Amino acid sequence: MGRHEEIRNAYKNLGGDATFYDGMITCSTLPGKAVCKLVWNMNKRKNDHYLELALSGIPENFEGKMLEVPVGTGVLTMPVYETLPDADITCLDYSPDMMERAKRQAEERGIKNVQFMQGDVGKLPFSDGSLDLVLSLNGFHAFPDKEEAYSEVFRVLKPGGIFCGCFYVKGENKRTDFLVDKIYTPKGYFTPPYETADSLEKRLKNMYQKAQVKTVEGMAAFRCRK
Repeated sequence: MGRHEEIRNAYKNLGGDATFYDGMITCSTLPGKAVCKLVWNMNKRKNDHYLELALSGIPENFEGKMLEVPVGTGVLTMPVYETLPDADITCLDYSPDMMERAKRQAEERGIKNVQFMQGDVGKLPFSDGSLDLVLSLNGFHAFPDKEEAYSEVFRVLKPGGIFCGCFYVKGENKRTDFLVDKIYTPKGYFTPPYETADSLEKRLKNMYQKAQVKTVEGMAAFRCRK
């Protein structure tokens, strides 16, 4: 079984159990808060802070062409997209099970300007320089070919385009690193190699005109301009 298929199978269960996953990713339920504390040393305030940093790259009243990859269950972004009725948004995910939940969220909120697409971040179905913004929340620590992912995101962005989001970086919290190594990686949720905060900042500054990285425990939030 290839790494892509392992990841799809791992996230199939999370997609089917969206209540647990959503609670974990938002630190908003008792089981979710327990995971946030045990694995990430985060409470609700810290969790909200790194997500706010990650989403802060989306301009207010954004009206351009945007890609979110991966969309996951949509719990983090559908409330944001509800406030951006004039944006042209594509949500892409390798896991159809996770994406089905995101579709339902969009339908329940009456969001009409979002299209959903199954696909691979390493082979984005967009022409060079065609997007104004790429958002990636909690994705790069899972992508099996990170070099291709970085390259493809850069390729599809227009000059002046924004790349923002967040993902796990090693070296910020020993317990997080241990649990990622012993549980998250073997189960297929995360895929090495992993960035450190320093290596991520160096990479992004070498690629983009402007780049900023901020960490909250083991999560790095970033914002770049091409």
